[in-house]
Amino acid sequence: MPARPKLCIVTTSPIVVRFFLMPHLRQLAGAFAVTLVANADCSDVLGDLAPQVRMIVVPVEREIAPWQDQLALFRLIALFRRERFDGVVTIAPKAGLLGNMAAFVARIPYRCHIFQGEVWASRTGLIRSLLRVADSITSRTTTEVLVVSATERAFLINEGILPAERSTVLGRGSICGVDTTRFAPNPELRRSFRQAAGIPQDAALVLFLGRLHRDKGVLDLVTAWTRLAGLNPSLHLAIVGPDEDNLVPKIRTVAGTAFADRLHLHGLTSRPEEWMTAADILSLPSYREGFGNVVIEAGACGIPVIATRIYGIADAMIEDVTGLMHAPGDKQALAMGLDRLVKDAELRSRLGTAARAMVIDQFEQSRVIQYYTEHFIDRCRGPAAGHSNVASVPPVVRAPVPGPLPGGPAS
Repeated sequence: MPARPKLCIVTTSPIVVRFFLMPHLRQLAGAFAVTLVANADCSDVLGDLAPQVRMIVVPVEREIAPWQDQLALFRLIALFRRERFDGVVTIAPKAGLLGNMAAFVARIPYRCHIFQGEVWASRTGLIRSLLRVADSITSRTTTEVLVVSATERAFLINEGILPAERSTVLGRGSICGVDTTRFAPNPELRRSFRQAAGIPQDAALVLFLGRLHRDKGVLDLVTAWTRLAGLNPSLHLAIVGPDEDNLVPKIRTVAGTAFADRLHLHGLTSRPEEWMTAADILSLPSYREGFGNVVIEAGACGIPVIATRIYGIADAMIEDVTGLMHAPGDKQALAMGLDRLVKDAELRSRLGTAARAMVIDQFEQSRVIQYYTEHFIDRCRGPAAGHSNVASVPPVVRAPVPGPLPGGPAS
């Protein structure tokens, strides 16, 4: 029996594995001999999948670290030369840069990076130029680039980062879609979770769920919320996610003490669907997104979204059909949109119903994962190529090149 093709997936952290890669790994392990490379041991995240996926730790740091980056590059080159993988797939910027440079040197036949948001998009000056160069090197050392949204792909082509002929969006976008049985309206869970979290059953709950970073516009949301909280005593705000930018003290300062009992701060959660189900509105006032998977997770739960009108997010929702949009950094427009949604229950219901229908139709997780699996089987040309029962990959979604991206939040 011929050996299965060998696929190596390189990323930077267990968080990426937990929230984006687990469904991929489960399906890919059936078609490939899979090796996972990350900067920490992910065995606890892999759980029962650990025996099927070989784990190798290589310290690929997220931040710029010249000496550590050189060591990681040499270790990756040695690994790739030794193992002779049929394909290397990278996820996250630093993993993309080092992983594809190493795969290029080691002459891995299939080299792919998945772009899902550009750090430099909201930066200025020298750091923007350096990060753009890094992404350009990543692109040029691959044999193919996948992008998680059509508008992000258009942006990258317009910026001269991607060659159009070697870049693709699978299906309607997203890296892993949504499990619409896990993320679904659940009145009983809503009631019990609110009770346990100390959120009144009749409260109007606005939710932010994601990394706490200035680029995510979290402080814009807090400012907008405080403008409304004084006028609406039932308005609550939940901010859920890891504090990567030490924003919690600033959030408390902006919110003030008057509304402290209506501000709910929670760190990283392994059960985001509980917060989604408990919420009435999701806000994503981000300055940059590759796709915004949290938007379709909220949609699957039947709750409307108010988000920024930027590339990436534009692929995850339909303005005035599944949610409302505003310009990045426009706190007044964000406050007005929140106020409109809070006051109009019929509008929330209509937007939420349309959002769930769109997610089921376009972003069901099993279908999205199948697209990627079939794609990698085809590209790696292994024994399983042409013998998969995976659904066919639909045509690439084309989108107009967006206008200039607004600058990032003030520091």
